[in-house]
Amino acid sequence: MKIKNLAIAWLTFGLLSANAHAQTEIQWWHSMGGALGEALNGLANKFNAGQKDYKIVPTFKGSYPESMTAAIAAFRAGNAPHLLQVFEVGTATMMAAKGAIVPVAKVMGDAKEPFEPKAYLPTVTGYYSDLKGNMLSFPFNSSTVMFYINKDAFKKAGLDPNKAPRTWKELIAAAEKLKASGQQCTYTTSWPSWMHIENFSAWHNVPIGTRQNGMGGFDAQFSINSPLHVRHIAMLGDMSKKGLFTYAGRTNQGDAKFSSGECAMFSGSAGAQAGIKKAASFDWSINFIPYHDDVKGAPQNSIIGGASIWIMGGKKPEEYKGVAKFMAFLSQPEIQMEWHTSTGYVPITRASYDLTRKSGFYDKNPGADMPVRQLTNKAPTENSKGLRFGNFVQGRTVIEEELEAVFAGKKDAKTALDEAVKRGNEILRQFEAANK
Repeated sequence: MKIKNLAIAWLTFGLLSANAHAQTEIQWWHSMGGALGEALNGLANKFNAGQKDYKIVPTFKGSYPESMTAAIAAFRAGNAPHLLQVFEVGTATMMAAKGAIVPVAKVMGDAKEPFEPKAYLPTVTGYYSDLKGNMLSFPFNSSTVMFYINKDAFKKAGLDPNKAPRTWKELIAAAEKLKASGQQCTYTTSWPSWMHIENFSAWHNVPIGTRQNGMGGFDAQFSINSPLHVRHIAMLGDMSKKGLFTYAGRTNQGDAKFSSGECAMFSGSAGAQAGIKKAASFDWSINFIPYHDDVKGAPQNSIIGGASIWIMGGKKPEEYKGVAKFMAFLSQPEIQMEWHTSTGYVPITRASYDLTRKSGFYDKNPGADMPVRQLTNKAPTENSKGLRFGNFVQGRTVIEEELEAVFAGKKDAKTALDEAVKRGNEILRQFEAANK
C-alpha cells in the first residue's frame, strides 16, 4: 500500500512539475509562403529557442484576404489565434472590429515590456496608430513599392545599366529601346492599385481621398479621378496598346515575370528582393519609383505596404504576457536587421536601420537602403502619410477592375476612374453605416 501511495505521489509530483514548466503556446496566423515563410519561421524558432515559457506556433493561412476572413470567423467561434498578420489595407476594418482586437500599446503596457513608438519610422507608425498616436498593431513586414531593372537586358538594348529611368518619360524611352532589342515584355507591375494609385498619389503629393486619405474619419470620399490620375492611367493604357506595358495580375504575379527574365523593368514590393535573389540569373538593381517631372514638388515620399501583426481579443493574461515578450523580441535591432537583410522588408526602427548601415550591409549591397530612403524622402504630408479606408480590400478590387478595363482597351481612363470613385464611395458608405 505504501509503495502504491508513493508511486501515486511521485506521479502527481511529476504531473505538477510538468505543468509548472509547460509552455504557453501562442498561435500566429500568417500569409507568407516561399522564402519569406522560411524567414518568418526562422524568427519564431529563434524566439522559442531563447526562452522556455512560451512557444510561438506559426501557421500559414493562405493569402491576406483568406487569413483575415478565417481569423474573423475563428473569433466569432471563440477560437481565434493570438496573433494575426493583416495587410495594410485591412487596417480600418480591424480597427472597427470592436472586441476582436487589443491594441499593441495596451498589451505592451500591461506586461510592462519596453515599448517606445517614437523608436519606429514615422511613415510606419502613422499607418498603424490612432489619431492620438497610440499604436494599434505591430508593424511587421513593412515594405514600399520599388522599381527594379534587369541590368543585362539594359546592356543588350544599348542602355546604361547603371542609370535606371527616374521619370515616366525616361521609362517609356527605355521601354522602346528594350522592345527594339527583342525584349518581349519591357515593363510590368505587381499590386497595380498599390503602385499606380496609392503610391503614385503619395509620390506626387496628391490625395487619394478626402479626410486625410480616410485617416480623419469614416466619411471620406475617393478622389482618384483627378486630372493627374487620369493622365497617368491613360499613359499606361497607351503603353499597353503599344506593347510597352504587360499587365501581370492584381497581386504579386509581376515578381515572377521579372525574376524569370521575362520582363526587363518591374515595380513591386521591396519584399520581392528575397525571391529575386533566389530566382534571378541576371544582374539587377533596385531603384526609386519613377515620377512625372512636371508635377511640382515631386517626388514626395512613398507609403508603406506589407502587413502588421494584430493581437486578437479574448485571451488569458498569461498568454498576453507571452505576446508582449514576442513583440519586444521582434523590436530588437539585431532581429530587425536579420529580417530586413534576409527579406528586403524595411527595418521598422531607426536603431535597426543604423545598425544595418554600420554593419556595412548597404556598402556590400548597393540599393538595399533604397526603400527606407524612399519612404523618408521628404517629411510626410496629409496626402502622403498613408490611407485608411473601410473595407478597402473590396475598394481595391473595384479600382483594379477599372484599371484592367483601361489596360485591356475596353474603357478610357476618365470613365474608368470616375466609375472607380463612384463604386468605391458606395463601399465606404456601407462601411460607415455598419460601424456608426
